[in-house]
Amino acid sequence: MTTPTPTDAHLVATRYGLGRVTGDDVELLDLPYPDVATLLRAGLGFAPAREARVRRRLPLATLVGDLRPPLAGTRAVWGVGLNYHCKARNTGRALPSQPVLYLKSPSAGSGPGDTVPLPDAVSQPDYEGEVALVVGARMHHTPAERVWAHLAAVSAANDLTARDVMTASGNPTLAKSFPGFGALGASVLGLGAVADRDAIGVRTTVNGELRQQASTAELIFPVPDLLAWISRYVVLEPGDVVLTGTPTGTGQDRGCFLRPGDLVEVTVAGVLPLRTRFRAESPDHPAPTAVSATAVSASTNSLRTESPMS
Repeated sequence: MTTPTPTDAHLVATRYGLGRVTGDDVELLDLPYPDVATLLRAGLGFAPAREARVRRRLPLATLVGDLRPPLAGTRAVWGVGLNYHCKARNTGRALPSQPVLYLKSPSAGSGPGDTVPLPDAVSQPDYEGEVALVVGARMHHTPAERVWAHLAAVSAANDLTARDVMTASGNPTLAKSFPGFGALGASVLGLGAVADRDAIGVRTTVNGELRQQASTAELIFPVPDLLAWISRYVVLEPGDVVLTGTPTGTGQDRGCFLRPGDLVEVTVAGVLPLRTRFRAESPDHPAPTAVSATAVSASTNSLRTESPMS
C-alpha cells in the first residue's frame, strides 16, 4: 500500500495553479494539478509539489485575491457531531458512545475570501471552526496506530450550519449543505510542518471578536480513533476530507447567529486564515456555484498559457 511521503509542504491553489508557501512568498509550481485534492489522488503524496519546477516567486500578499479553494477536487467531506469535551459540557449533553457522522454535499463548497449568501429561509445560520484532515493514502479497515501514516495534511474549515433546519429536519447533511456552507482553506499544510499533531489548535473570530479556541487534544474521539472507526465502514481515498468537530463558542452556544456583513475567520495552527464574509441572499446576486476540479483545471490551463506568470 502506498503511503504519502512525509513533507512539510504548505500549498495554496491560485488562479495560476498550485503554489508553495515559503515565508511571505508563494512559489508558483509547474504542475498540472488544479488543487491539492487532485494532486493527492495521483497517489504520490506531496512529492510532485516538492520536486516541481518553480515558475515564479511572488509575495503572498499580492495573491490574496487570486486564491482558489485548495480542496475543490475533493471526493467527499465527512463531518462528525459533538466531538469536543468542552462542547458537550457546555450543552449538558451526554458523551456519544460512537462518532455521529454525516456527509457534506460537494455543492456546498466555498474557498478563501468568498462571500456566502445567508438563505432567506434560514433563521439561525451558524459558524463552526474546525480542523480539517486531508487523506493522503487509501484507508479501509485501517487500525488506529496506522492512521497518521495515511493522512497527508491539515487545513481550516468553517462547517456552516443552519441550526433551525437541523432542529426541524434532524438531518445534518441538509442543514450543512446550502451553497457556500462548506468553506475550506485558505491553504493546506503537510503533517511534517504541524508542530504537535495530537494538539492541533483551532481559533474562530467573528468581526474580530474571539468566539472559539481549542485544540484536538480535547477531542472525545481522537484523530486515530475517529479515522479508524470511519474506515471500518467506508473507503477513504486520497484527497478526501474529514472534519474533526467544533469546540464550544458557536452562535448556538451564545444565542447569536450570523448576519449579513459578518466576517468569520478560522485559523488552524500553521494554516493561512480562512476568511468568509456573509451577505443577504438576493435574486440579483445568486449563490456562487461550487467549482469542480474539471472546471478549475480548464481555467488553470488557460491561465497558465495566457498569463505572464508562466
